[in-house]
Amino acid sequence: MSTHDRPARVAHEFQRELSALVARGLKDPRITGFITVTGAKMSPDLKEAVAYVSIHGDEKVREQTLAGLRAAAGFLQREVGRNLRLRHVPHLRFVYDESIEEGDKIERLLREVKEQDRSRAQAPAGKAEPGSDGE
Repeated sequence: MSTHDRPARVAHEFQRELSALVARGLKDPRITGFITVTGAKMSPDLKEAVAYVSIHGDEKVREQTLAGLRAAAGFLQREVGRNLRLRHVPHLRFVYDESIEEGDKIERLLREVKEQDRSRAQAPAGKAEPGSDGE
């Protein structure tokens, strides 16, 4: 196993522990949205950890919850470091993960296109589209 696998393995364990801590709940009143830790990335020297989070709620809820998470970062990194028994606990930073929101947007657009195709297919057969008479 190469040394480059270690940051990925530590990031995976960091994400797992962080998810468990967030699932237990935090006391900050700003954290009201439903939070999912979608990923984590560790720097090669294991000094920086970036946690990607998805927050279910409107824009205001997302901003407040992200601010609460950032305020609780010191506590969370200390607890994760204690649970993982790391010699040096990486500095934790939270980033909002827009991929789920973008996926929902794409799915909604695809549904709309499908509905439009379905409504065109059910249109009366008497109205032929221009240029469809075989010429």
